[in-house]
Amino acid sequence: MEDGGQRRRREYWWISLWLSFLLCFVQQISTQARYSVQEEVKEGSVVGNIAKDLGLDVSTLLDRRFRIVSGSKDDLFQVNQNNGALYVQKKIDREEICDGNDVCLMNLKIAVENPLEIHYVAVEIIDVNDHAPSFAEKHLSLEVAENKSPGARFDLQPARDLDVGTNCIRSYKLSQNEHFSLELRDGDEDGLPSLVLQKYLDRESALKHELLLTAIDGGNPPKSGSLNITITVLDINDNQPVCSQNMYSISLYENVSIGTTVMKVNATDPDDGSNGEVVYSWGRNTKNKVKDIFEIDHITGEMYVKKQIDFEDNQIYRLNIQASDKGQPPLSVDCRVSIRIIDVNDNKPEIEVTPILTVVPEDSKPGTVICLISVSDRDSGINGKVVCSLSNDVPFELKSSVEDNTFSLIIKGKLDRELVSHYDILLIAKDLGQPVLSSLKTLSVQISDVNDNVPEFPQQPLELYLKENTPGASIFSVSANDKDIFENAIINYQIMRGDATLNDMSTFLNINSETGVISALRSFDFETVKTFQFRVLATDSGTPPLSSNVTVNVFILDQNDNVPVILYPVSSNGSAEGVEEVPRNVNAGHLVTKVRAYDADIGYNGWLLFSLQEVSDHSLFGLDRYTGQIRTLRSFTETDEAQHKLVILVKDNGNVSLSATATVIIKVEEPKEAFAASDVKHAVKDEEDNDVTFYLIITLGSVSVLFIISIIVLIVMQCSKSTDYSSKYLQDTNYDGTLCHSIQYRSGDKRYMLVGPRMSISSTIVPGSNGNTLVVPDRRRRTSGEVGVHYIYHFKVAVMRSLNMSRLIFAVLSDIGLFSWHLSRSVVLNMAVAKHQLGCLFI
Repeated sequence: MEDGGQRRRREYWWISLWLSFLLCFVQQISTQARYSVQEEVKEGSVVGNIAKDLGLDVSTLLDRRFRIVSGSKDDLFQVNQNNGALYVQKKIDREEICDGNDVCLMNLKIAVENPLEIHYVAVEIIDVNDHAPSFAEKHLSLEVAENKSPGARFDLQPARDLDVGTNCIRSYKLSQNEHFSLELRDGDEDGLPSLVLQKYLDRESALKHELLLTAIDGGNPPKSGSLNITITVLDINDNQPVCSQNMYSISLYENVSIGTTVMKVNATDPDDGSNGEVVYSWGRNTKNKVKDIFEIDHITGEMYVKKQIDFEDNQIYRLNIQASDKGQPPLSVDCRVSIRIIDVNDNKPEIEVTPILTVVPEDSKPGTVICLISVSDRDSGINGKVVCSLSNDVPFELKSSVEDNTFSLIIKGKLDRELVSHYDILLIAKDLGQPVLSSLKTLSVQISDVNDNVPEFPQQPLELYLKENTPGASIFSVSANDKDIFENAIINYQIMRGDATLNDMSTFLNINSETGVISALRSFDFETVKTFQFRVLATDSGTPPLSSNVTVNVFILDQNDNVPVILYPVSSNGSAEGVEEVPRNVNAGHLVTKVRAYDADIGYNGWLLFSLQEVSDHSLFGLDRYTGQIRTLRSFTETDEAQHKLVILVKDNGNVSLSATATVIIKVEEPKEAFAASDVKHAVKDEEDNDVTFYLIITLGSVSVLFIISIIVLIVMQCSKSTDYSSKYLQDTNYDGTLCHSIQYRSGDKRYMLVGPRMSISSTIVPGSNGNTLVVPDRRRRTSGEVGVHYIYHFKVAVMRSLNMSRLIFAVLSDIGLFSWHLSRSVVLNMAVAKHQLGCLFI
């Protein structure tokens, strides 16, 4: 014990020594400052100037390491070492720092060195209204019995607001209703809300009540939260069943069958659950005789016949049926019932059928007997006489026999299994008693098929548009329908052979006899054959077999499978090369030459475009992409080369374009008049102009006369041609610098024309698989009043064809005229130069 006391004294001594040592070098000063700041203020907001309030020299704060040295929450604040201000570093949430505290203080330690000083600063976080009241649940369900007495209280869970002071919850508000009011329990800190029942509830009037409880805080502006309250009213047995009628009165025939439903008593109870379930039983004063004859269903209230009724025994029954609910205690009511028994003819006719034919062929003749019908009635006298009839709209009739109440069912009209394959004939037998009793019987008659329908194709003729170069495979399928059934409807297909006009299609067509799928044994070439037709024969398997045929018109569609062919220039060895000579003194726009090409395809596939693939001088020559004309872009200069090479690329406009090239060598020649003296040029200028004009007029006049004569001849030739309306294929020619042509197809009442994009045909482009198709109205169907219009139309067609041909002739004549003009101009110039030289010799 003594050694332990000495050790403690030694430790205290060392602690005192160290404290004394520190006090020698450090002057510790404690000073208290207090500030306040609202939560949610912006970062960087100044709380206060600590250096000024503590009397510290601002100029020494940086050197003395002025800083905050307290706990981890102090990173919400920071000090400025330049001016000594305390500012907000992070966003402050009072509810996170001081949840539930009325006063929220943060104690900060401010340290400065040299000498070391510790200052204590308290910052109070002032609450702002940043939280709305909220309930733990958004929806509350309560159950209240409808016999609950007014004044009953139902406590509710209060709302919660994270804010404090004036910003916390101040009041509650309940939505307007007549059954409940809101009260707050006194003495509770938050104010516990309660619902108080003001008046009795009635479940039959309203099964549920929807209320809205709103909590409002004291902020400015105030915020609120709401709670949806659903109150379900529980039922009690406060209503007795009510019969749907005061008196149930019915009439019942004496021969009604046992188990027949006589009537149904219906009573309702507006209560819920078992309080509203109604059960039925006999009334207290019901006689045993009634209970022996009738029986009542306790659940449904239906009354059944339990024993045979006899009119002579009792003519009227009066009884009570009690309807009771299942409440505790149960409530009940008596429903009065009056049943009057009617005496009737209580034996129905009986029908017996003896079949003769089980299945009736559809080609059976009228008068054929189907079955025998015998009718009997156990009644006697007039009540035993029976009249029979059939349902309407059937091709059958009843034929009376020699014996009474015996009939035959025979065929009345023509049968057609394809229209009606089965008949359900309703046979009605009525006696002549009062009231009339009747019996019904359904006679089923099945109609069997005979082969009386030929196979039918849905369209006549069929049209097939097939692309050329299509590999051999299935290209088309034909299908015929036969209204017959079974083996009479099994169809075999074959291509009709032996018709010379069909060119014997068996060499390249084959058909599946069962499916009607047509296969091509080889591909087709549009340039070889553009259209053909064949006939398919469809034969059924009936006895005897019936058949029909359909014409299939095949139209081959052009594909881009032909490379453009260069027509000009062409060298002697067959290559697309040519040499053109051009005088050096020609002006810009001079026509050097024209590249001509041809494509065997049509439409866009045959529309050719020209482009310069290679040229020695791009500034000197230009190429028209549509006509292939090569013209000079400027005049020649002395520095231009004497020979130029142009490689022309000619390609079509197919989806995958094909192309060819032509080479044109242009040699620049010096003009003869360039060597004459300048005075010769002036001397011959006037004479040259006069002579050139004269020759040009003669040339143009000749070309115009030839052009007009050509048009007239072509119109006469087209008008004199006979029109073949059955033709499916027409061909036109068009020329505008390339050789193009068009193909026309006829389908139904329309004609489809495939043309090049630069053809001048006033028709409407029809969108489809081929963008070059034009629709021309078909003129085949016409009445006698349309004959004049028909001739006008074909005259216009003839004119259009003539104009197309004339364009070709005009292009050729234009080239001839242009050549004639150059030749005339050259001759005149040579004559003028020679004349001038001869004059000089004489001088």
